[in-house]
Amino acid sequence: MTAKDILETEIPGVLKQKPELAKDINSVIHFDITGDNGGKWTLDLTKSADWVSTGATGTPKMTITCTNDDFVKIRQKQLNPQMAAMQGKLKFKPMDMGLAMKLAKLLA
Repeated sequence: MTAKDILETEIPGVLKQKPELAKDINSVIHFDITGDNGGKWTLDLTKSADWVSTGATGTPKMTITCTNDDFVKIRQKQLNPQMAAMQGKLKFKPMDMGLAMKLAKLLA
């Protein structure tokens, strides 16, 4: 599994099952995933579909930076996201705890 799999397949699947998450977050989020299998993605939850695109487009409310390996570990519940943030493995810019908590529901 890679960050690409998570962002392009799993997250849209979760949003189709739980459309209320998109309405609750209602923001543009950039993901900057570093390392092997990394890249940049935009999650645009202001739209009603086609939420994920490659590259950083639009003005984000938050940018999340993480390595591919740590992102996969967080998704697979092998790395606690709060601990990852405290250790500097998971970075949010700007740090918006309310938005980060909403995103945690989507990524969990």
